[in-house]
Amino acid sequence: MNKVITLGQFIIEKQADFPYAKGELSRLLRDIGIAAKIVNREVNKAGLMDILGNAGSTNIQGESQQKLDVYADQQFISALKCGGECCIVASEENEDIIRLDTDVSKNAKYIVAIDPLDGSSNIDVNVPVGTIFSIYRRKTTAGQASLKDVMQKGTEQVAAGYIIYGSSTMLVYTTGKGVNGFTLDPSIGEFCLSHPDMQIPERGVIYSINEGNYVHFPQGVKDYIKYCQVEDPKTNRPYASRYIGSMVADIHRNLIKGGIFIYPVTSSAPNGKLRLVYECNPMAFLIEQAGGRATNGKDRILNLTVTELHQRSPIFIGSKEMVKKAESFNLLNEILQKS
Repeated sequence: MNKVITLGQFIIEKQADFPYAKGELSRLLRDIGIAAKIVNREVNKAGLMDILGNAGSTNIQGESQQKLDVYADQQFISALKCGGECCIVASEENEDIIRLDTDVSKNAKYIVAIDPLDGSSNIDVNVPVGTIFSIYRRKTTAGQASLKDVMQKGTEQVAAGYIIYGSSTMLVYTTGKGVNGFTLDPSIGEFCLSHPDMQIPERGVIYSINEGNYVHFPQGVKDYIKYCQVEDPKTNRPYASRYIGSMVADIHRNLIKGGIFIYPVTSSAPNGKLRLVYECNPMAFLIEQAGGRATNGKDRILNLTVTELHQRSPIFIGSKEMVKKAESFNLLNEILQKS
């Protein structure tokens, strides 16, 4: 029988990789895992309790908040506050940063940026949803932590990952030394190592994009979609179109099977739609650690300068060779427009 390694055991074993952390980062990841279990419990009750539907409010993005959006946000903030290793939380659901001003946490060394429930509009129809998280070390050394501590480039992340609440619940994360996946075993209430050293295939046969917005896409993206649909046995085309509408679910599938996820600029979202700090950066960090690639169609996501808390960005992410190919169409179109 194979030895079962829990998330807690794995984190402790890897703690030596971060001698400067002295256990704080390990405890912070543990706190995120605890909140994920609580959110998973409520997600699994969807349809049995009054936790579905609109909460009657909107977030800073102007998007309607689902009841589970609000619940997940509260649970992660509460877990991080109780844990004491995080001084600031930046969440999709809140306009401003949240300072965790307890006696312990106000001097903590870490910042957490989080999308508490990605794809929550799908919860009513039982489609997989997820949580995306990103962890940074605090930069300021004196006084109260500030927004400046949050607005770091993606290259400064010390850990990032996601939780997917689907047919099984998985927590997948990286600390810059590869990617590992843990599946929640409900019989013991623990995340157990199930997908060690995850690697995304260099090429895949899946492209994920909301083709309902096709007419609003840049010409380079339209040309790439046509390329994906043309039959060519040498490159295993046509590719399969698979779009769930939950970034976590689409990227999780592509991480395992190989593929590309694209959320480009559109005429109605000229800066892109996904948020750089708590969606694009953590996913880019994780996918790069798995051997993939993540850009905004031209520049590496992790190198982008953060100027706003809720800054948006287009993203091309997934199997390295597929992303490079999509970029070539995007850049060619830019050249043609300038000529």
